Amino acid sequence: MKTSAKLTEYDDLERRYADIRDLENAMSILGWDQEVTMPAGGAELRAQTLATLAGVVHERTTEPGLVKLVDRLHRRRADLTPRQRRGLELARRKVHKAAALPERLAREMALAESRGLEQWRRARARGDFQLFTPALSHMVDLKREAAELTAARSGGRKGGRLYDALLDDFEPGATVATIDPLLTRLKEFTVPLVRKVVDSGVKVNLKPLVGRFDVEAQRSFSRDVALAMGIDLERGRMDLSTHPFCGGVGPDDVRMTSRFDKHDLRGGLFGVIHEAGHGLYEQGLNPKRAREPLGGAISMAIHESQSRLWENMVGRSRPFWKSWLPRLRRQHKQLKGVTLDAMWEAANEVSPSLIRVEADELTYNLHIVLRYEIERDLVEGAIAVRDLPQRWNEGMHDLLGVTPPDDGQGVLQDIHWAMGLFGYFPTYSLGNLYAAQFMQTARRELRGLDRRIEKGDLLTLREWLADKIHRHDQVYSADALVKRVTGRPLDTEAFERHISAKVAAIYGKPARGRAPARTRRAAR
Repeated sequence: MKTSAKLTEYDDLERRYADIRDLENAMSILGWDQEVTMPAGGAELRAQTLATLAGVVHERTTEPGLVKLVDRLHRRRADLTPRQRRGLELARRKVHKAAALPERLAREMALAESRGLEQWRRARARGDFQLFTPALSHMVDLKREAAELTAARSGGRKGGRLYDALLDDFEPGATVATIDPLLTRLKEFTVPLVRKVVDSGVKVNLKPLVGRFDVEAQRSFSRDVALAMGIDLERGRMDLSTHPFCGGVGPDDVRMTSRFDKHDLRGGLFGVIHEAGHGLYEQGLNPKRAREPLGGAISMAIHESQSRLWENMVGRSRPFWKSWLPRLRRQHKQLKGVTLDAMWEAANEVSPSLIRVEADELTYNLHIVLRYEIERDLVEGAIAVRDLPQRWNEGMHDLLGVTPPDDGQGVLQDIHWAMGLFGYFPTYSLGNLYAAQFMQTARRELRGLDRRIEKGDLLTLREWLADKIHRHDQVYSADALVKRVTGRPLDTEAFERHISAKVAAIYGKPARGRAPARTRRAAR
């Protein structure tokens, strides 16, 4: 800084921002508690509490003095250091997005999220979408209003889409115009490859992972894997919930949840590895920046890249199972005699299925394409809430060749819409692309990485990710980070190469299609 006065102004910005972060952290912990430990009877009071806090956060974020401060600093940004300019950019973006919405709407959305969550749970348990229709219709109306106000505040959509305003909440700078080509490419690549697998007639033996497995033994084994990955349970915890997630309030308080099935090891084990990947990212962030504008994850796609990298690039790999299969055999005696090849093939079976969180690595992106197209059209009024079950079932049939027997295994399976998380789903597929590109680079830079993993060393990879990605918080944009780490913009090539090789090894040569897209960029 050039003068102490300007330094004081930026310090004032950080102080105000820290107070807002503290309030948001309180909401995060109350949300975690609502998912994990809160008795069902507490739902309405919790909804009111969260709505009140949302109003307070909105009031603090849009306080006229703060708005004037960020605008004044923006006019004088040439006097700031590069990192302060980046922090100001992030703070100003947050302030102006909040200022676009009236406090009344912020409170209504928080109330709708909490109430909608409870209605979703009841509807899902009964497999009856009609029980959730009123809550979801109200949520869509609120999110559409928020998107319209945000677009108007930023000067109109300028040829963009209404859904862009919601995408930006999770993937800053993302637009339909730039995400559509990536997801279209993934769909065009994936659908014929899935059909090739189905037509191959190859049946993978699932006995290594499907049968009857003690749940406590599953939890113990999964915990050991998470610890080997580097999860610090002095700064985190692992619990059970209906829908696995990772939350908390920053590097020193990370909350991971999972669920286990006594008949199938895959959901519990790979779910824990997935959430632990999120947890490692959170624990790798700089705690000194946790309450500053620069603190926190860059975007949800980068966050998802960490979970998908660990779940699929590591947890489903042959080197991982070479190390961990003997330990799993000791936990579950019925696995005695299961070979490395048999376990690896079972872990990588490709089979069109109903449930996204349990989908294989190849078909997973088709689940995301369906959700993305539905919520985009829902927000923009192209389809009505009442028509969602039919649209969902038709999409599942067209993309995956399966039809849900009820709404619980269909349109009600995900928690996202109940919580108002419109714009979140596409970050999963973007995360898959980032994961493949990051892992390709890690293998190039960490010679002998697979041999290390074979020996049980997961920390070498963890430290590489922490150094290249985690410790930077939001110093770089996602676009800048992927170029910095891998040397090129995000594209689909690394993922296509990775999954094609795996499918070919198990099911024969993959379907021939277009050459991998080498220069297509992700939306930012």
